[in-house]
Amino acid sequence: MKLAVVAASGRVGSKVVAEAAARGVEVTAFVRRPAEIKGAAKVIVKDIFDLEKSDLANFDAVVDAFGAWTPETLPLHSTTLKHLCDILSGSETRLLVVGGAGSLYVDKEHTTQLYKTPEFPQEYFPTAQAQAKELEELRERNDVKWTFISPAADFRADGERTGKYIFGGEEFIVNAAGESVISYADYALAMVDEILNGNKIRRRICVIQA
Repeated sequence: MKLAVVAASGRVGSKVVAEAAARGVEVTAFVRRPAEIKGAAKVIVKDIFDLEKSDLANFDAVVDAFGAWTPETLPLHSTTLKHLCDILSGSETRLLVVGGAGSLYVDKEHTTQLYKTPEFPQEYFPTAQAQAKELEELRERNDVKWTFISPAADFRADGERTGKYIFGGEEFIVNAAGESVISYADYALAMVDEILNGNKIRRRICVIQA
């Protein structure tokens, strides 16, 4: 298994690299600036927009761990993902996208998304809106074997790796304790499990701590 992780120096991307490498996966980390990435067999310094088909041609799967948080960079969620999709168009390489929780639906009719509810923290609204937009654009790509993985609402960077998680689908879910929470480490575990054993092609799924 050969895996590429784009934006591998970020907090989620680096966790995915480490988790995959620990499972015997050969991981190539793509970063914008020179960085030491624990577990990576190779580190390639290249901006996402400079990546070409040849850069990703020999991988079984590609993880898009790109994130943007400031108003001027939020549109990059869509434009960087489109570029990766164009590169992988028509190939057998899977594309797994680190998504957000805000785009999850809170009703069975799938008419209302979490980020549009009154309770949703307004400081996270712009990012959630940008990630919801990239998901909608991704749904149009029938030429790419994509999977969009939304984390729990409480996505904890420094949370422990419990090794236990629950996969869901399009709807917002909670665990037995009534919580929507997951650590970056458990999210990375779920991501790698999906890469190695899953087949959720052209689907959005979510993952929370069990």
